[in-house]
Formats: sequence, structure tokens, C-alpha cells
Amino acid sequence: MSSTAQSPEAREDFSAEPVRQRLAARLMRHGTGLQALAESAAVPGLMMMRLHGCEGMVCAIYEPLVALVVQGSKRVSFGDETYRYDPQRYFVTPLELPGRSVVLEATPERPFLSLALRLDLREIATLVLEGVAPPPPAPGAGRRAMATGAVDAPLLDAFDRLLALLDQPQHAPVLAPLIRREITYRLLTGEAGWRLRQIAAVDSQGHQVSRAISLLRARFAEPLRVEDLAREALMSASSFHHHFKALTGMSPLQFQKQLRLGEARRLMLVEDLDASTAAYRVGYESASQFSREYARQFGAPPMRDIAALRLRGEGAVAAP
Repeated sequence: MSSTAQSPEAREDFSAEPVRQRLAARLMRHGTGLQALAESAAVPGLMMMRLHGCEGMVCAIYEPLVALVVQGSKRVSFGDETYRYDPQRYFVTPLELPGRSVVLEATPERPFLSLALRLDLREIATLVLEGVAPPPPAPGAGRRAMATGAVDAPLLDAFDRLLALLDQPQHAPVLAPLIRREITYRLLTGEAGWRLRQIAAVDSQGHQVSRAISLLRARFAEPLRVEDLAREALMSASSFHHHFKALTGMSPLQFQKQLRLGEARRLMLVEDLDASTAAYRVGYESASQFSREYARQFGAPPMRDIAALRLRGEGAVAAP
């Protein structure tokens, strides 16, 4: 009797599939009725999503997180950079970034299922100080902070154990931090680990840029100058602009514009503000400029876009 040896990739896929099926079952159970992002009360920082259809573009602020698709696929864009992830590829970003996402595969019979976990940059820095060394970047790899990476069975298993705590919430306060640390370790030692390190290391240029991003997030409606942001990052204006764009795929001005437009969309959709009031609230002085930039970003003028979102029953929420 002859036997055929399996490749390492085939063995890994085979071992990962049962774990993926368990994760899907847990998400179907705990995500019943969800049409948007929902954070777990038992495990803070763990977010889940179940969608039954591809309902158009969602604009959101992506916090430092890892996002895992269990069923279906998704595309997310930051500036001119676009990433697709699915059950074989996770998405990770160690920076807060305004992004636009679209679910590509979802039906009532086979809904889109995903989960995400917020990353603690202090935990990443601690692991690096303890001697955990990420593998070097692949030849030709860019400097972007965001990336996708291969999903393997150990990473899936850690997420499965974290999600399993929703059935035993009394154990979550003790066990969840341990599993979160394991997930962080596996990301740090995976192919995207060097990207996490370039932001978490306190002496890195990525960490300095992240400080400026925090300032920009807090004061995006104000007329901040690049010089102000560069001062926060402890860089010259030209060096800051270069490193900011290398990491985020956007200039500081483009970043601020996406923050403003996303918040204006939320204000109109959730708080029922008119376009002029929303524009003023997020820092625009010209309603016509706001309308032009909004249409370029979302494909339609403000009120027409909001009417279409309401017709589809969508909310202005983030999605992992």
C-alpha cells in the first residue's frame, strides 16, 4: 500500500480547518442577530461581526488591532493602499488609521463572520524587551504599518480559546490576558511581526509618528500645521512628512481629511445633522468644499449618500 506525503502547507491547512469550523460555530452562536461590530463584555477588546449581505462601503477608524475573517472575505483601503483578507490571511495594523472597507462575500446562507482583537503596544514592547525577536522583513517589503499575514493553526487555536471564554465568563478575567499575550506573541513572531515592532519600540520613528497621530485624532477639527505634528513627533517637518506617508500611505493632510469626512458622515447618519452643520462641526469653513470632497470620498453628495445608507439600513460603525 502506497501513501502520498502531504506538504507542510497541506498539513497546516488540514489541522487549521477544524479550528476554523469551531470558531465559525461560536461566532454564529454569540453573534446571533449582529449586523455590525459588537464588542464582548466578558472579554474587553474582543470584537465580533456577522453580516448576511454585502451592504456597501463602511468608513471607520481602525484602532491598533488584528482582524481575522472566519468566513467570507473583505477589502480595506487606507489612502491608496488596499488589502484583502479572508480565512487564510489576517489583517493587522499597529496604528490608528481612517479606512474604508467592503465585505466581498456574504449571503444569508453563508454569512460573513469575523472577529478582531485590539492590540496593546505596551505588551508588544514588553515582549520585545524580553527577547522576542520578529523575523526580518521580506526583501522588497515596504514600510507600511498595516499588513496581512498567513493564518496558521496555532493562531486560530488561540483565538478559539479566547472566544470559548464567552461560554465561561467567570474565567475570563484570569485567562483572557494570558491568551491575549499568546496571540500578541504569535503575531510578533509571524511574518508581520517586524511591522508591529517598528511602531511599538519607543525609540523608533514609527512610535514617534504614532504620537503625532494621537494628537491629530484628538484635534482633527482644528487647523493643525505639519510643523505642530512634527514637533509632537520630535522630527523636522520634512522628515515627519516622509515617515508619516511611508507608514500610513497618506499625507498628514489626507489623513486629517479622512478623519473629518468620516466623522461628518457619522454625525449626519447617527445624530441627524444637516450637511452644513456637520461640515462646520468637523472643521470645514466652506460647505461647497465639504460637499465636493465628501462626494469624491463616498461617491455621492452628503445628503444623497446618507439617504442611501438609511434606505439600506446601515449604521456608521467600524468593522474588523
